Amino acid sequence: MVIELLVIGKTDSKEVAALVEEYGRRVNRYCRFAVTALPDVRNTRNLTARQQSTLEGEAILRQTADGDCVVLLDERGEEMRSVEFAQWLQKRMNSGVKRLVLVVGGPYGFSEAVYARADGRLSLSRMTFSHQIVRAIFAEQIYRAFTILRNEPYHHE
Repeated sequence: MVIELLVIGKTDSKEVAALVEEYGRRVNRYCRFAVTALPDVRNTRNLTARQQSTLEGEAILRQTADGDCVVLLDERGEEMRSVEFAQWLQKRMNSGVKRLVLVVGGPYGFSEAVYARADGRLSLSRMTFSHQIVRAIFAEQIYRAFTILRNEPYHHE
């Protein structure tokens, strides 16, 4: 299975980028993992929040293909413990999903078209995190899930 973390915009933090890269390297030991950063929408001063999320949504949808399992990282998504997330990931692998696309939206969330295309929603927490830090947190959780599935000593429970 290929796991792709699809995000809006580049991170302006070298530290966050380094964390995402480090956990990406680790995840690549278990499966192919990629981070795709879509360009930020330009001239947002002249756009409403809805218009901006619609334009971001069009870019997101262009990156997905039929057969992809698209899961949104959304504040209204399902919350799980790390062990539960590992089991969730294992189910996707067992079901024959070839490409799992995990999407971090822009500052105004997702468009209706993206919600309609999604196969599911996950939430990291009821707390709000910056869109940049979510990348690092979620990359780490993917790595943690694989170590849980392989009974490796990274996760302590």
